[in-house]
Amino acid sequence: MAEHTSSNITIEAAPAEVMGVIADFDRYPEWTGEVKEAEILATDDRGRAEKVRLVLDAGAIKDDHTLAYAWTGENEVSWSLVKSQMLRVLDGSYRLTALEGGTRTEVTYQLTVDVKIPMLGMIKRKAEKVIIDRALAGLKKRVESGSAASDAATAADEAEKH
Repeated sequence: MAEHTSSNITIEAAPAEVMGVIADFDRYPEWTGEVKEAEILATDDRGRAEKVRLVLDAGAIKDDHTLAYAWTGENEVSWSLVKSQMLRVLDGSYRLTALEGGTRTEVTYQLTVDVKIPMLGMIKRKAEKVIIDRALAGLKKRVESGSAASDAATAADEAEKH
């Protein structure tokens, strides 16, 4: 079994707000840096993404891949690779834990990456760590900047008009 890398961060927001940003794939290009395009290909009966196509540009790694998502309750989502040009494995998860009565959230991100080209395990672990650290920092900044709340309010306003 492939080794995985994980890390965590505390975000000054409730788990539902954090998961709202994680689940909003259409906005990933606005805050993730490496994701240039995101397209939801299929959703479950609750409207959550089940299959998402992502165009990635992370310097040395440029890829167009599709991920399958599985939602466990309200505080966990995991994904696995469906197809890719460069990757053999891209499995990961976000697990959210409420802190201080739900006013803060600990986010644990776990990731396993394997590429089709030969690469030393040490270099793969380093790449995973960079991906995780950037994703967690971007998520924290996005949630705490109020952009997520602003986006949700705008969406609610638009829905009311129709």
